Amino acid sequence: MRPLKVFATVALFSLLSACSWFGGEKEVAPDVPEQQLYDEALSALEADNYTLAIEKLQLLEARYPFGRFSEQAQLELIYAYFHNYEPEAARAAADRFVRLHPNHENVDYAYYLKGLTAFEEDRSFFEKYLPIDVSQRDPGAALDSFESFSTLLRRYPDSEYAPDAQKRMQYLKNRLATHEIHVAAYYMKREGWVAAANRGRYVVENLQETPAVPDALAIMAEAYTELGMHDLAQNSLEVLRLNYPDYQIRPFKKARATLMQTATFGLVGGEEPAEPARPVPPAERLRSEMHEQQDAKAATEEDRSLFSRMTFGVFDDDEEEAAQ
Repeated sequence: MRPLKVFATVALFSLLSACSWFGGEKEVAPDVPEQQLYDEALSALEADNYTLAIEKLQLLEARYPFGRFSEQAQLELIYAYFHNYEPEAARAAADRFVRLHPNHENVDYAYYLKGLTAFEEDRSFFEKYLPIDVSQRDPGAALDSFESFSTLLRRYPDSEYAPDAQKRMQYLKNRLATHEIHVAAYYMKREGWVAAANRGRYVVENLQETPAVPDALAIMAEAYTELGMHDLAQNSLEVLRLNYPDYQIRPFKKARATLMQTATFGLVGGEEPAEPARPVPPAERLRSEMHEQQDAKAATEEDRSLFSRMTFGVFDDDEEEAAQ
């Protein structure tokens, strides 16, 4: 019996040693003040270390859900997800912020980043710089982006992000219209005249002022002719001739990029709107404004000091009285 007890004791100590050796006790992160966590997150953002920034912001929100930096951290988290190429997380974070803070002064920023996330998701690296026909792809992300930007403009027409949202919406309109023409051409090749005419009419009625409108009118004219609806076909032709007198019938597909565009990765000869400046988080804007005020104050003090030296301090008392 005694050898058995000794063996059991040795086995027990071995088991306990193994638990401690292989990390039986999980290390718990020490408590960090809210201000320190937020400063560390901002430093990571400024260094473009978005993975670390996300970790710090998530920790900040978990430990201080009702702290003074909680709402700001949620905004910064959307921005960090966006730049870390995590579109689903960015959209979810934006939706959560809008749901929790519908009347927040910077809720327009959440709508803008949500639209921008879907906008970039619609265009991959290869589609952006190589001659790939995006009209054949599912426009789901483009529709999501368009909807988010539309909500932003409808609810916050005076937002500082509204001008850029309008430019991107025009690009998205062209993208969606081109997709509709591609689908209409598909139906035309398979003699689906009704479906083709409906696609063309949708472009004319809902996506006006896009380059795809003349193609839509031409498709409508041809489809209605095949259906024996000659009045509608004639109306489509008249509108086409009146508004686009130089239009020439051509295959309904997007023209491939030129050799110059391909050789320069789209930097020369591209038709897409220029990329605007990156969105600046509200906290960063606030810090920038504070720095500008401090710089202006320092410049004023320096000018006053120079004037004091030039006048040997004669007018210092007058300036102080005027300031008071």
